[in-house]
Amino acid sequence: MNIKQALKNSFSYFFYFYGYLRHRVFIALTLSLFVGLLDGFGLAMFIPLLQMLDGSNAKGGGDLGNLDFIPQLMGTLGVEFNITSVLILILIFFTLKGVAQFIQGYVAVIYQQYFMREIRVTNIKLLNVFKFSEFVKADSGRIQNTFSGEVEKINMAFKSYLAVLQYASLISVYLILAFATNISFATMVTIGGAATNFIFKFLYSKTKEHSRKVTVEAHYFQGLLIQYVAFFKYLKATGLNLMFGKKLTDNINRIEYFQRKIGFLGSLLTGLREPLTILVVVVVILIQVRFLDAQLGTVILSLLFLYRALTFLMALQEHWNKFLAVSGSLENMTNFIEELKSGHETNGTIKFKEFKDRISLRDVSFSYGKTKILDSLNLTIHKNETVAIIGESGSGKSTLVNMLSGLLPPTAGEFVVDGIPLSQIDHYTFKNRIGYIAQEAPIFSDSVYNNVTFWAEKTPENYKNFIEALKKASIYDFVMRLPKKEEEELGNNGINVSGGQKQRLSIARELYKEVDFLFMDEATSALDAETEVAIQNNIDELKGAYTIVIIAHKLSTVKNADRIILMGKGRIKAEGSFQELLNNSKVFQNMIRLQGLETSIS
Repeated sequence: MNIKQALKNSFSYFFYFYGYLRHRVFIALTLSLFVGLLDGFGLAMFIPLLQMLDGSNAKGGGDLGNLDFIPQLMGTLGVEFNITSVLILILIFFTLKGVAQFIQGYVAVIYQQYFMREIRVTNIKLLNVFKFSEFVKADSGRIQNTFSGEVEKINMAFKSYLAVLQYASLISVYLILAFATNISFATMVTIGGAATNFIFKFLYSKTKEHSRKVTVEAHYFQGLLIQYVAFFKYLKATGLNLMFGKKLTDNINRIEYFQRKIGFLGSLLTGLREPLTILVVVVVILIQVRFLDAQLGTVILSLLFLYRALTFLMALQEHWNKFLAVSGSLENMTNFIEELKSGHETNGTIKFKEFKDRISLRDVSFSYGKTKILDSLNLTIHKNETVAIIGESGSGKSTLVNMLSGLLPPTAGEFVVDGIPLSQIDHYTFKNRIGYIAQEAPIFSDSVYNNVTFWAEKTPENYKNFIEALKKASIYDFVMRLPKKEEEELGNNGINVSGGQKQRLSIARELYKEVDFLFMDEATSALDAETEVAIQNNIDELKGAYTIVIIAHKLSTVKNADRIILMGKGRIKAEGSFQELLNNSKVFQNMIRLQGLETSIS
């Protein structure tokens, strides 16, 4: 192992924060050093001051040990070292210390905000380019918890770790001053302090262990909570909400148990620190005075510096324990970011401006691990063609549409758009030309206008396009009858509107974007018959103006498609118009019979 790797292993937390803050870490440490030096020099001046006041040292440096360079420097500058000059010097040192502390505190706030912004922005950017194929396998509870609760814990970790670094700087300064004053006394106290550290080290390791367990349980809690809210209607209707609520309660109790253990260890550390510190100091002073005939002045000054060092050491230990209490969150965030990076999707460079001719799948296959979903497909869809994809559950139709919309890249074969492999195209310029309408229309808790325009500025041109999109989606009259018209709030997940109105608003959103493609994933299957027919009429009116790809379960909704693709076990079993499949495909004929459509067709 090289030196760089060894350092990285030893100072992994430091390198983690340094990765975000860079030179700012050293600025913070430098400010801490200034604070410590100014405080130390100010404290040192009290020794000669006290000696001057009792008449034992009218002039001179007194028992300053190796710090006697201060009065010597004043003499060189022609300033007499007396009570007045010492008092002024003390005032100057502590005033400068106050200024340095102000700058240090304000800089710490700025760096904390900078760090939090970088964490959040980094996570958002990485999630933006996270492969959809990896996202569907991820733990939604972990993602939710990491983006919300874990970020707040990381904030606490940063504050505590920055305090640890600053206190470590101050401790270093005071130790240097203490050793410069009386090296024998300082050495003995330092050895005694190091011996007590073994106790703290054990308690720290247990705190870290419990912190990891809290993080794991918090992930699980967020996952349960997401499901509880999403399935609340079902759970409430079946009475299973009580059992599910018990799972949540049990999880809360486990989190409380580990947090209580962390609290116990923190309290134990706080209670042990000062008694152990004073014990070390008392023993060393007795040894120095009784057996080593040390000068009392240098012992007191060294003790003064050491006491400052020990005070900050206790503060450091307190903040280090706070840091360890949330270190599990830091480890989780590190692993989470690495997983996002490893799942980073590749992107082409060719800008996609508009769809001109055709999209083609050439010997395309797709697999999840060892499970093959699509097998050697060949398919071409022409501009402004309406294509319906049908098949039994598990036939691969949803995977096919996800691939056509650029969500899933082929694991074998080639996806070509207007003669250019999709892998060479900038995916975001391609997806900007796509309208995607799912079975569950995503409605945001905001106004009609913001839902359709996706928070576009309300300029005359944008408003005109908004109105045109409403009319194309046959939702204009409904919106204009609302009390606040386009400013009407739709509520959480569109609770204030019906399923059919949600779908029309979803269609309006896609049409507002001026898209080339419309992908519809069973967009009408969850609607009542009357609303389904109305939405289907809307879709039929768009035929020929867009390239439309429809996943359909109800065959009555695809009668007017230009072409129907019948999927089975990841392959295309048949394709043609509705009538052609009815005449030539026994599988399609059987599907018609099962859905009771023979009479309506004839």
